[in-house]
Amino acid sequence: MPREKSPATPTVRKRAPRKSVTATGERKPTLTRFVGPEQRAALIAEAAFFRAEKRGFSPGHETEDWLAAESEVDAKLMSAKSGPRS
Repeated sequence: MPREKSPATPTVRKRAPRKSVTATGERKPTLTRFVGPEQRAALIAEAAFFRAEKRGFSPGHETEDWLAAESEVDAKLMSAKSGPRS
């Protein structure tokens, strides 16, 4: 039996990009929708700033603003992760 020669350079097969929409039309979460810890903290800081601005920057509510902003941002991120519901 003759032996097959192996190629000098291996052939690399490229996969086609995966579709981000399921058969039912729902959008799947993709890596581009991932929010890292630094970006999450920046979103929370921005939301807390707008909460403080809305109440006139009166002192003594910084922790309350941060915790409320954290809950708001996390809720938005979770709803974006799960996608639109029908």
